[in-house]
Amino acid sequence: MLMPKRVKHRKVQTGSIKGVAHRGAEIAHGEFGMQAMDAAWITSQQIEAARIAMTRFIKRGGKVWIRIFPDKPVTRKPAETRMGSGKGAPEYWVAVVKPGRIMFEIGGIPEDVAREAIRLASNKLPIKTKFVKREETGGEAQ
Repeated sequence: MLMPKRVKHRKVQTGSIKGVAHRGAEIAHGEFGMQAMDAAWITSQQIEAARIAMTRFIKRGGKVWIRIFPDKPVTRKPAETRMGSGKGAPEYWVAVVKPGRIMFEIGGIPEDVAREAIRLASNKLPIKTKFVKREETGGEAQ
């Protein structure tokens, strides 16, 4: 499971997910990617399940890049605990994902294989996703 080695603050406020992703919204490493269409918290378990689904399908060909990292702790109070007595203990870690964010990239395999691998991985995630291809930046005439 992905999680930070150490953090400045053990507990953080919930916050809100507004707007669209400006950073991390373009393919940087591979040829194909999975782009988020909704805003959500993606847990480290969901990221790992999606990664396993992709790597198992492509077998030993290609390479997978994970572009999101769960750096936000989510706290929970124990079951049947009365109100008060402070905030609960950190339970799991999430990555805050906005619409437009590239979550996974894949390269070194044909498009049809990549499309299927990303479809299998997207079934493990709680949001709608889109398959995207790297846009070739053609040399403009000067």
